[in-house]
Amino acid sequence: MNNSVRSTARLLGAGLRALLVLTVVCGVIYPLVVTGIAQAAFHDQANGSEITSGGRSVGSGLLGQSYTLEEKDKDGNPLPDPKFFQPRPSAAGPNTENTQYKLLVSGASNLAADSKVLLSSVEQRRTDVAAFNGVSPSAVPVDALTASASGLDPHISPDYARLQAKRVAKANGLPAATVEKLVEDHVDGRLLGFMGEERVNVLKLNVALKELRAQH
Repeated sequence: MNNSVRSTARLLGAGLRALLVLTVVCGVIYPLVVTGIAQAAFHDQANGSEITSGGRSVGSGLLGQSYTLEEKDKDGNPLPDPKFFQPRPSAAGPNTENTQYKLLVSGASNLAADSKVLLSSVEQRRTDVAAFNGVSPSAVPVDALTASASGLDPHISPDYARLQAKRVAKANGLPAATVEKLVEDHVDGRLLGFMGEERVNVLKLNVALKELRAQH
């Protein structure tokens, strides 16, 4: 009986020692090492690609956000703010017609290419974007008409950013040439020079716009 108790005690002791060692290694040392490497080698990514302005966080460079007024349209959606560059439409909202970014909801509308609802919304967006920016409907690029698969795309095409430059300049009382240069300065090239497409991060562009506006 004593041998059985001692054997059980040894097994419990070994188990507790293994638990303690694994807890320290896997629960303390490993997270600290991985966190240290991430902060040293990939500081920006490890902190969520955070973008700051005026000493405070204004968002992530990986997540789109809306720039709207308090006024709403006939459907109850906030109107876009003419002083800021606008992102592409987002289906991440209560319904497919809501173009506001809802960061707790990510996804596309899942409407088929021949969906009458989708086609109608695209044509409505074309009309609205053209009128908002004072351009011809034929000049509106495709990314201004369709939502991304995630619904949280932080980028727009350089063409869409350039299309908005005159409207943004006028709304902010800035020279059009200055705002157009700001857009060109924020065009990101293709990854490794050949992968993907050129793009503009809307949040970074609007942060730079606010700083430019403060200087004037």
